[in-house]
Amino acid sequence: MSFDNVCKYLAAEYPEQFVSWLLGDSNTAIQILPTELSRQPIRADAVILLTNTNQILHLEFQTLPESNPPLPLRMLDYWVRLYREYERPIEQVVIFLKETTSVAAYTDQLSVGNTQHRYQIVRLWEQEATLMLANPALLPFVTLAKTDPTIVLAQVAKQIDMIEEVDQRRNISACVEILASLRFDKNYIRRFLREELMRESPIYQEIIQEGKRDTIIRQLTHRFDNVSPEIQQQIQTLSLDKLDALSEALLDFTNIFELTVWLQSH
Repeated sequence: MSFDNVCKYLAAEYPEQFVSWLLGDSNTAIQILPTELSRQPIRADAVILLTNTNQILHLEFQTLPESNPPLPLRMLDYWVRLYREYERPIEQVVIFLKETTSVAAYTDQLSVGNTQHRYQIVRLWEQEATLMLANPALLPFVTLAKTDPTIVLAQVAKQIDMIEEVDQRRNISACVEILASLRFDKNYIRRFLREELMRESPIYQEIIQEGKRDTIIRQLTHRFDNVSPEIQQQIQTLSLDKLDALSEALLDFTNIFELTVWLQSH
């Protein structure tokens, strides 16, 4: 399950709420910028331009504290690419989703020789949930915030039921279910959230599909070292059923040619 994809969806769908939450600015015009940052492409999680202040908000969501390359180096790399592209002040925020005691979740800078680069860290488990509860865009994060675990799902479910627009209610419910599974058992979550509501959400299907694609590409890259962009593009076009079939078939592949043959036949 791709927790990052849920977060990317929320940041892209509700950028104003993230700007208000993280920068305390609720009266600025914004623009969503491309997340692929050029030459040898890397993709940021969310990039938002605050047009009134000519400032960029760059968000990265982390489920696990470890990353390769290490997070501080990645953040500097993102900053350089963003600044080279837009030449604007950049505010970077890393949001850690799952509670951890790892030093990485408490490291907010890269310091090597004369080079120093700082960014903000938000550890969700330290965030007060009260303000988030009143904001539909942030409801999926409430289950990971500093809350009473015995009542938080009931509180979130009540707020979801108050969302009037049907598609928004379905999508937020689906995002809540996925992120809440970082903290709670899925059967326990479904005692509070209506499963049919989540299953009817188009974004739920997209997130599941994207997560499976990402997992398969990582598995293939780990196994065969190099998976060409052409093959990755073919995998991106597969339906959910075919992704399921590929995830089983790849266990029997011994070389990249067998993967190519499989893709041609499907």
